[in-house]
Amino acid sequence: MIPLLSNFGDRFSGKGEMARGELMKKLLASYGRDDEFRAVAEQIITEEEAKNNKVLARSLRRSLEVAPPKASRPKALASLIPFPEAAGDFIELVEPSHNKQDIILSAENTRIFQGLLDEFRRGEEIRRRGLSVRSKMLFCGPPGCGKTLCAEIFAAELGLPLYVVKLDRLISSYLGETATNIRKIFEFARKQPSVLFFDEFDAIARARDEDGEHNELRRVVNSLLIFIDRIQPKGYLVAATNLDHALDAAIWRRFDEVVWFDRPDQRMVARFLKMKFKNVAIAFDPADHLDELQGHSYAELDRICVQAIKAAIIDRRKEVSGSDFKHAVADEQRRQRRTRRVTSA
Repeated sequence: MIPLLSNFGDRFSGKGEMARGELMKKLLASYGRDDEFRAVAEQIITEEEAKNNKVLARSLRRSLEVAPPKASRPKALASLIPFPEAAGDFIELVEPSHNKQDIILSAENTRIFQGLLDEFRRGEEIRRRGLSVRSKMLFCGPPGCGKTLCAEIFAAELGLPLYVVKLDRLISSYLGETATNIRKIFEFARKQPSVLFFDEFDAIARARDEDGEHNELRRVVNSLLIFIDRIQPKGYLVAATNLDHALDAAIWRRFDEVVWFDRPDQRMVARFLKMKFKNVAIAFDPADHLDELQGHSYAELDRICVQAIKAAIIDRRKEVSGSDFKHAVADEQRRQRRTRRVTSA
């Protein structure tokens, strides 16, 4: 028995008071449901304080405060079904390692995702009125701007498992097999409440009128369009692409919502830097560098911050200096210049 139950049981023994007996039953019934358990416990403590049983009240409150907190990791809304043998080669279950405090979204995207969460939570009411809940989303934007991270955090907020489609295995050298593999994935999504995430979606949803495209590849895209049209996933289907211009024109209307992830503006960069250095001693003002960081992705900003912090650790200094940060920015800019040369060659 945990201390709170033990202390209250000692006080309760032999009293036979109906109100306290009802509270005891509520306390026992709510054990394992953290929020409800604590609410009943607070009610008991308040009652003891009102009766001037201050020693007991203090003891109960200490027991409540030192009780181990419930794990914050959300529960899935349904138990996981085993991977069907047919789809197991193409799907990977990913355990969330981030939460909503780890992402910076634009005001527009914050509104969109809050609306999606609210819609999901009131889904039964919406369906009873003959309306559908948005469940198929397309994320667009340049690399490193938060698409994959957002899919992970969105799944965690919903309390749904996140499954990532392994495109390298899904796309077979035999294109006929690729269409079959896609069917297996969608069959899994139809049965399992989850967030099913297709990264680099353009790899299988390229425009069918591109010069040199194989007829068989066009049939794969046709199959993909049919699957997306017909599926009503138990959770969510999320596709992400860096190359939205390469998607087949017919893809767009198959999604209930399209979300664009742009490179962060100055305000978002400032918030990101504050988040990255919140637990680090710094000897400079990151706001002085906002102009030179304009146009960087979150992935690039993260690399700059991490490199600056490591420089201070290597020199055994307790603070990250402005020089550390400047050198890290210069290294990132050098990397960008060289990368642009390679990709444009």
